[in-house]
Parts: sequence; C-alpha cells; structure tokens
Amino acid sequence: MSHLEVIKEKWRRFIAYLNEKKIIQAADKTYTFTWNLFLIIVVLAVLGGCLAAGAGAGFLASLVKNEPVRAQATMKEEIYNYSTTSMMYFNDKSELGNLRADLNRDEVSIKNISPFVKDAVISTEDEYFYEHEGVVPKAIIRAVIQEVTGSANRSGGSTLTQQLIKNQILTNEVSFDRKAKEILLALRLEHFFTKEQILEAYLNIVPFGRSSSGHNVAGIQAAAQGVFGVNAKDLNLPQAAFLAGMPQNPFVYTPFTNSGDVKKDTAAGTNRMKTVLKRMLTAGKITPEQYEKAMKYDVKKHFTKKKESSYEKYPYLSMEVERRSASILAVQAAKKDGKDYSKLKQKEKDEYRQNAYVQLRQNGLRIYTTINKKIYDEMEKTAKNNYLFGSSHTVRVKNDKGKWVYVQQPQEVGSILIENKTGAIISFVGGRDYKREQLNHATQALRQNGSTMKPLLAYAPAIEEGKIQPGYILPDTPLSIGKYKPNNFDKRFHGLLSARTALAKSYNIPALRSFMMADHADAFNRLEKMGFSSIAEADKSAPSVAIGGLTHGVTVEENTNAFATFGNEGKFVDAYLISKITDKHGKAVYQHKSKPVSVYSPQTSYLVLDMMRDVLKPGGTAASIPGRLNFHADWAGKTGTTSSAKDSWFVATNPNVTLGVWHGYDKPAALPKGQQHISQTLWAAFANDAYKYAPSLIAPKERFSIPSGIVRKEICGISGKLPSDLCRKAGLVTTDLFNVKYAPNSKDNSLDTGLYVIANGRKYKASDSTPKEFTKNGVMVDQELFNGVDLKEAAGVDAGDLLPDKSLPENGKSPGAVTGLTVKDGKLSWSSSGESDVIGYRIYQAAGTSGSFRKIGSVTSDQTSLSAPSGVLYVTAVDIAGKESSPSGKVTYGTKKQETPKKESKEEKKDDPKKDKPKDKKPTEEKPSGDKPKKPSDEQNTDKKDKETPSN
Repeated sequence: MSHLEVIKEKWRRFIAYLNEKKIIQAADKTYTFTWNLFLIIVVLAVLGGCLAAGAGAGFLASLVKNEPVRAQATMKEEIYNYSTTSMMYFNDKSELGNLRADLNRDEVSIKNISPFVKDAVISTEDEYFYEHEGVVPKAIIRAVIQEVTGSANRSGGSTLTQQLIKNQILTNEVSFDRKAKEILLALRLEHFFTKEQILEAYLNIVPFGRSSSGHNVAGIQAAAQGVFGVNAKDLNLPQAAFLAGMPQNPFVYTPFTNSGDVKKDTAAGTNRMKTVLKRMLTAGKITPEQYEKAMKYDVKKHFTKKKESSYEKYPYLSMEVERRSASILAVQAAKKDGKDYSKLKQKEKDEYRQNAYVQLRQNGLRIYTTINKKIYDEMEKTAKNNYLFGSSHTVRVKNDKGKWVYVQQPQEVGSILIENKTGAIISFVGGRDYKREQLNHATQALRQNGSTMKPLLAYAPAIEEGKIQPGYILPDTPLSIGKYKPNNFDKRFHGLLSARTALAKSYNIPALRSFMMADHADAFNRLEKMGFSSIAEADKSAPSVAIGGLTHGVTVEENTNAFATFGNEGKFVDAYLISKITDKHGKAVYQHKSKPVSVYSPQTSYLVLDMMRDVLKPGGTAASIPGRLNFHADWAGKTGTTSSAKDSWFVATNPNVTLGVWHGYDKPAALPKGQQHISQTLWAAFANDAYKYAPSLIAPKERFSIPSGIVRKEICGISGKLPSDLCRKAGLVTTDLFNVKYAPNSKDNSLDTGLYVIANGRKYKASDSTPKEFTKNGVMVDQELFNGVDLKEAAGVDAGDLLPDKSLPENGKSPGAVTGLTVKDGKLSWSSSGESDVIGYRIYQAAGTSGSFRKIGSVTSDQTSLSAPSGVLYVTAVDIAGKESSPSGKVTYGTKKQETPKKESKEEKKDDPKKDKPKDKKPTEEKPSGDKPKKPSDEQNTDKKDKETPSN
C-alpha cells in the first residue's frame, strides 16, 4: 500500500469514530445556531446604524438648514477675501514701505513658497491633506467623543481645509452648529478648489505672531520677511519649521515683543520648531541627515534685525501718502455714487474717507508716488543739520496735566520741490523731527507768505492788464489807504522806482500801488486758480494781502505751486504726490492726469520771471543765493519776511522745477536779528541736495524762452516813457522789456531845463534872490508831474548827480563865519559851513597888509579849496537868499612881509561888504583861525539822507 493510501485510510477511520460518538451532529447544530445569531446581530446592527445615520444626518441637516448653498464663484470670493497690506513705492518703484494696518500681510503665490514650508505645515497640521476630501471622519469622531466626555487631552479634528473655512467664511465660535457648517463647507470647497489652491490660501491667511518691527503679521510672506528677513521662497528647512509651528499659538511662539525686540526667552518657539522637524521626519518628508542638521541650526542667530517701519523711517512721507491716497479713493467712491465730493456735507465726506482708509488697510493696494528717494533722503539729512538753524525760542504752553510750563521751541522748516510742467512733487521736507511736531510744514501748515505774495498778487495781475510793465515807475512815497498807512521793511521811502527795482528790493509801497491799479476781483480769481485755497473773504478787501498779510496763511506747497505757474508759461498745474494706485493684482485703480489751467499769458509770465531774476542779482534781496549753489541755472525767485520777522521765505523757479522754503517757529515768534535769512541758506542747501542726484532736472542748460510779443525798448528811467532829448542829456535813459501791446508810445515830459544850486551835496532849484554866480543851468524835473515825490533815487538808473527837485528852504539868518582857513602847499582851504542853506563861498584878496580887499572869485558849496593867490586872503559863506557871512580869519600867502596889521585902514573897512569889523580882532597871518568848525545840528541835516537801504 502506498503512503497516500495509508493517509486516506487513517482519515476514514477518524471520521467514522466521530460519527460513532455523534460529535459531528453536535457541531452542525452549534454552527447553525451561531451563524443564525450572527446574521441577526448583523441585521440589527445595520438597522441600528441606518437609524443612527439617519438621526445623525437629520441632526446635521437641522444644524446647517439655514446655511446657503454657495456657488463656486461665491466661495472663491470669500476664501480670497483676506486683508492684505497696502504698499507704497518711490518714483523708481523701489519700496517705500507698508501702509499702516492692524495686521500686515503680503500675498504670495504657492509657487513662490519654499517646499519646506508646505511639507512642514502638512506634517504638523494635516498629515492626510492630500488623501482626504476636506474632512477626516475618525478625527471628527475622536474630537466629538473628547468633547462629550470632557477629555482634557483634545487633539482637534480640523483639516487645513476646515481651518480655511473657519477663518474666511465662518467664525471662531465653539459649537456643533458652527462645526457642522464647517464640515459641509469644507467638503464643498474641496469639490471646487485644488489642493494647491487650498494650501496657498491657508498659507496667506494664517497668523504668525509679530515681526521685527513689532507689528502683527499674517501670511507666510510677511512672516518670512518679518522674522528672518527673507522671502517665503528662500526659507530653509529649520526656518520653515520654525514658522510652520507658530500658527498653533502665534503670540507664544513669536520671537519678538510688541516693540520689535527679540524676547529674552525664545525657547517656546525653538522647541515647537523641533517638534515640527520630528513630525516631518516621521512623515518621511525629510531624511535623518536633514533632521540632524536642522536640529543643530541656531535659529535665534538668524532672526532679522529690528526694522523701522515706513512710519518710523519716513513718518512725514508715509502719513502724506496715506492722507492723499484716502482723499483720492474717497473722491472716486463719491463719483461712482454720482456725487460731487467737494459739495458733500462734512459728515458724508468723513464716511467716504473712513471707507477709503479701510481699503488702504485691507485691500493690498499698490501706491506709486512721485518722490525721488535719493533726493528725499538727502533733504531730510539737511533738515536735521542743527548747524544750519538759529536759536530756539522759549514759549509758554500747557502740558498734559493742563499746567502752564515753559519749553524751548526750535526753529522749523518746510520745503517742497515741484516739477513745473507736470506738477509732480519730487521731494519735500515736512519738518525737522516728527516725534516733536507731527504737523507737516510743507503741505499742511498755514503761514503768512509775506513778500512772496508780491509777484503773485501785486505785480502779475497789473502786468496782465497792462496797468504796469517792469520799467514803469511806481513812487515809493508815503501812502494812505483809508486808515491803513503802510511802510517799508526799512522804515524809509525811496522815491521814484521802476516796478523791476521795487520788486528786486522788496519795497512794500510800490507793490501796493501796483495792486491798487489792478482789478481786485480778477486778481483774486487768478490767485485761486493757482491753487490758493485758504483765502478768507476778509482778505479780498484788505490791501495788505498784496504784501502777504493773509488771515489764515498759505502752505509751502500752495505758495511754491503758484510760482511754478510762471515757470510753466502761465499755466498752473496742480501739484500731486500719488501717480498711480493699483490693486494687489496690478490692475489700475487710479491714474493721475495733469490738467494745466491757463492763468496768465506767456508774456506776463516771462516779464514777472525777468523781474524776479533781479532778486538774485547784486542789489536784490537774495543776491547771496547764486554764490551758495554748486551749479548754475536760470533762477527767478522772491524772498519774503512777514511782520516782525515771524516767517521767512524764499521761493524760486527755473525752466524745470520750483523750490520753496519756509523757516520760522511753530508758535509764531520773531526770528532773531541775523537769523531772518536762514531760509535762503536752507533753500540753497536743498537745491544742492537735489542737484546731487538729478543734475539735468535741477540745472537745465536752457534759459526761460522769450515768448513772441516781448520787446526791449529804451525808456526814460524817471518816468518809464520813451526818452526825450533832455532825458538823454541827463543820462537817465535805460532799457527794459515790455509786452508789445503795452509798450510806451509817448515821450517823457517830466524833465525841463533851469537854474539850480548845490547845497549839502544835493541839487535845488535856484530862487529869484539866489546870486547868479552860484547857479548852474541843467536838466530838472517837472515837479507838478511828481507832486510829493522824493526824487532822491531815480528808477534804478545811474543818473550821476541828483536831479534838482525842489527849492532849498532858507533858515532865516545870515551864515556864520567860515572857519579853518589855511594855506598849505599852495592850496587855500577851509571848513565846510555845515549850514543847510549855504550854497557857496566868496574869496577876497588884498595885495598887502595895508591894501584894500576885493572879491576875486566864488565857488559852489560842494567846493572848499582852490589854488591860493598871493596876498592877504579871507572867505565868506553865502546862502540861498544871497546873505553873506562875516569874513573868516585872514591868511597871507606869497608876500615878502607877512605881518598881522594892528589896525585896518578906512579903505579896508569901506571894502568890507558888511561894513563891520571881522569878529577876529587880531587875525594872524599864515596861521589858521583857532576856531573849531561847528558840528552841524540835527536840524541842519534834516535833508541829508542815508543812501543805504536794508532789503528784506
């Protein structure tokens, strides 16, 4: 028997034995019962499960019954509706910084995020992210059981998808209702979005604690920059692990305090990083070698250094960008609603502006400015140079507790640089220290603009109307306008001046005379067209406004912008700082367009410019400016100093740009003497700063172009009319520019010929009683044409001797005897009389000590010496009425015997024109009289005037 057959036989006998003992029958019965019981249990379980599922489904349905079924577009809009920080840029598109926001976030595409970040987040927050459909059932069941049982160790059951739903669509409310909605929406989101889209959205919305500037940050890009100073795509493994661990508890794991300093203890964040690395290793995302290397990484060493925010580094600029951007968006929103923003009530304006600020803080706008970073930085540095400023001023102010205290207020500055043709603000200086004073002195501070108003309101309107031209004469003489009696800065009057000279020297009265000639309504209309927005109604009836006496004042921006009108051929272009605003995807939200407004003709603009050129020339009030510059350009400008020197200005324009500077104290106070022209020093320094980085813009080679219709004509400087022969003879002919429409066409008739005398260095008309020997024939002014005008200064012309303008007043007495008679080196000389009405001297001679005296000559009062003739000599003084003084002491020259006669002969007495003996009873030959010259009294010198005039 084979081996197989043996086995079969044994199995047969075993079965027979079981049957014999009835074991198989018992097993069949047991199997049948067990199977049936199992089927009953399964059926009951299925039925119970269905019942539970139905109840659960019903319960779930009841929780989400009011939740709308969102379309794909709706869900996409809600998911991506996270706030992102708006960014500011300089004119070269380099970053200026973030606008203020409660939470800084910078959106980034998934392709620009390090793979380490993705792996770290998934390993830590959602290990089954790529497998599940939005929820993980067992995680949810576990979380529910933990919730029901009140377990202290709760693991949470939310996937990344659920977290995204919770943050972007739902709330952080802890309830079954919210959880049910979260599950439903997560499932729906997974249906519409790819895994990469969900992960990208999550990494852009999740919070990451604080940045190195102390600000709250959200999103991986802002976190990468704020913690490590790198972009999200450049994060290495340990850096990615550190950031990926932070969302669980951002403000525990963040390494920075709210001031931007690194915490003393950063162990919490470091330990969390190690936990993330361990999970990445367990999930197979990194190798053991990568893990070991990352664990040794000194993360604290690689935290970025504390960064200044844009509001800390560029406070004046950042605030200005924010303010102007909000205005632009508010105006746009109102326009979209069919409203004119400028005509809205303040409450409605405020609502639009508030909404605009929300957009700026949340919508991730990109704001492009006109500011040149290098020029701005350089000008800021100059403004902080204390050596360029004068002394501080003590003021009394209330402190935070309401008590009066004395504090020192430093001198402040505001400046702005504007491109003429476009209106682009290239740079500005808002102040010296934003922490001390937040008011922007360039764009917000209102100050009286002093004499910088003269070209804008006093001269330009009158030139435009043809009432004056640069060469026209404007008397600088006492003026009364009602109760208003203006004066010049130097408290003096300067006679007949051309408009050109009056502007160059910044005299007030000629400017007021020019303003009074113009149409005031038209003048103010033009001023408002040039951007002046703070003109009070009372200003329009106050003549003093023409010389800068404004009720409210004007900003540096407005004043400078107005001057740019002349540099732009009479067209005003409103200054702007924001060139473009786009959304976070680059789509334009706003694009600036310059809109020139015609204010003055090109001819008027050029004439004003040419007048203002003289301000920077010798004799002008800003003559020192060219010498302070590191370059040459065709500048035309105007100085300005307000009452009591509380404000100091200088504004100037060239063919490309206009630069304005204000200098003074925040609380108006007089600038100390010697510090009233610091504005000019600052202006030159700022101009040099700008030239350093934009030479072709700041120093154009071309000059202002002369428009058609401008002619140069010869005029008589005393009247501004065409020169007559007498004007030429007097040397008063000059040339000047004119708008051809208003060029003079009649000859000067203000001059005549006649006799004059000289007294105290000035010329006067001779009277009928004036001895003819002291008179001269010359050109004289027709006084009737210039009634009450002091002609000491002649219209900016080199006229040589002063013109005779009036009769010399007589003092009513005979002149005193001449003193100081002496002969030296063959020259007879004597002391000047010093009396105001003396017009000349007579010289008398006798052949010898016993001879009789006779008059041998006479000289005018400006001469006190001549070649000495031989003989005994004396001199007398003669006044305007012909009265003659007694003889001076006698001297003898050129005779053999030089003795002093003891007694005069009868012939000598007879020849004496006064029939009196000389006062000197014993004149000494050859020796001068011992009498000292008399010091002229103040009264005697009332007509003598100082020729020097300080300028402002």
